[in-house]
Amino acid sequence: QVTLVESGGGEVQVGGSLRLSCALTTSTSSSYCMGWFRRSPGKEREGVAARYTGSGATYYADSVKGRFTISRDNIKNMLYLQMNSLKPEDTAMYYCAADRGSCYFPSRADDFGYWGQGTQVTVSS
Repeated sequence: QVTLVESGGGEVQVGGSLRLSCALTTSTSSSYCMGWFRRSPGKEREGVAARYTGSGATYYADSVKGRFTISRDNIKNMLYLQMNSLKPEDTAMYYCAADRGSCYFPSRADDFGYWGQGTQVTVSS
């Protein structure tokens, strides 16, 4: 059983920052691929960033490279997405996702079996 709960979304002005958090609850000690996806109205779900808990390898979509940072607190079993220099096009529902085993980059939604409920990020100009 794996559950994911996101928090930290909200509304911020252009150029601002937000940090999303994802709490992972699991009964196993397996390595996981954990990632962040987003979906905005009229667009397909996009893989934003991912991190393999085993090696720490990371992936970022070109659209967020240099602005977003994915990190993990292994003790607290938390995943974070630090988002800086936010743009209006970053407005979306953000989802935390996880799956046991290795990560495959670029991240695809079909590679993840566990999803959180989502948290809304709105960037206003």
